Amino acid sequence: ILRETLSKRGVRVITGLGKYFRHIDKNRNGFLSQADFKEALKAFHLEIPEGDFESLWLILDDSKRDKVDYGEFTRAIFGEMNEYRKAFVRKAYMKLDFNKTGSVPMADIRKCYCAK
Repeated sequence: ILRETLSKRGVRVITGLGKYFRHIDKNRNGFLSQADFKEALKAFHLEIPEGDFESLWLILDDSKRDKVDYGEFTRAIFGEMNEYRKAFVRKAYMKLDFNKTGSVPMADIRKCYCAK
């Protein structure tokens, strides 16, 4: 039900929901409690019946930690990236990680990217 509703609403709702998730994540650990998640859905008028919400929560909280992160949420809604997008992301990452260390410091990102 939620996937269908979100697909009708468009990308702006998804990105707005992501921003809202980060905003209500008070301790900045990337996770939301069940109550916070319910509050976020309500703020975006994505209210779903309680029984359906419980089913959704069980799907999203597959690790049974009583919390969900935005990455799990987006993967559950959209699925994994297709191979073309994965290849594009890998190519961009390889360009940023020119020292081949497996991580990209902010200084290296600044060398390759300007947000102006």
